[in-house]
Amino acid sequence: MTIRVGVAIPQQHSEYSELRAGWVKAEELGADVVYNWDHFYPLFGDADGKHFEAMTLLAAMAEATERIEFGCLVLCNSYRNPNLLADATRTIDHISNGRHILGIGAGWFEKDYDEYGYEFGTAGGRLRALDRNMPIIRERLGKLNPPPKRRIPVLIGGGGEKVTLRIVAEHADIWNGIGDPETIKHKNAVLDNWCAQVGRDPADIERSVMLMRDNQLELIEEYLAAGVTHFMGSAGTPPTDWGPVQELIAWRDKKNR
Repeated sequence: MTIRVGVAIPQQHSEYSELRAGWVKAEELGADVVYNWDHFYPLFGDADGKHFEAMTLLAAMAEATERIEFGCLVLCNSYRNPNLLADATRTIDHISNGRHILGIGAGWFEKDYDEYGYEFGTAGGRLRALDRNMPIIRERLGKLNPPPKRRIPVLIGGGGEKVTLRIVAEHADIWNGIGDPETIKHKNAVLDNWCAQVGRDPADIERSVMLMRDNQLELIEEYLAAGVTHFMGSAGTPPTDWGPVQELIAWRDKKNR
């Protein structure tokens, strides 16, 4: 079992220079993965504050860093044609020489949809669209010339037990869940059951969780016991408080010895 540390750096209330410095700092500290998110407006603080688009920044992350993997937590399936998304993902993968993770989910933030002219629809409809698009994305990745530098890992976020976790079992290399350790333990078991039904080895899917900054190490052993091996921390927005991330990395290094 290898434990990994991710750093979430959402692109809200920040200048580009601050975001870029954060990606580089995460790499310098030894984090395994750095993430942004896919929204058009801030989720916290001033709702109309500074904000940047996700995929453009993913290309910049590819160029600004050298070792660290990176991705979005998570791209909204509704916002981009699946063939175009695959092509952009492949291109970003080449810019980074094979370090990109395709993080994707069904979408949920209604303001983004309304302001940018996307149909919000229903949660079920958005999940069906994600289910429909995942094979299209994989198919397009297999047709592109040049092909990706590697088989691009797919991270899927969400915890719905009837549909989302089945999609995870079929298509994901990483699952990102939300909840306390008991909730994650239960959903891990549900995911394992879906893997059995679709013929997938549960060990092939890395389990991840976003930790809260103020108490991120208090429950970490419980999350580990629940099956999580990919822990995501935060350095704040803009990224300036790196103490919690450094503690998380130190804990990882001790566990991985």
